[in-house]
Amino acid sequence: MSIQVGQKAPDFSLKTNKMQDFKLSEQEGKKNVVLLFVPLAFTGG
Repeated sequence: MSIQVGQKAPDFSLKTNKMQDFKLSEQEGKKNVVLLFVPLAFTGG
C-alpha cells in the first residue's frame, strides 16, 4: 500500500511506550499528531 502526499493516513492502532492503546482515528480533530518511529531503539543494533 502506498500513500500519496496530502492523502489521509490509513487508520491503525499500536501500543504507546506506556503500553496504552493508541488509535489514529481517535485523534481526528486534535491540532497535530506527530508519530515518531525509532527502529531498534534501546537495543545493541
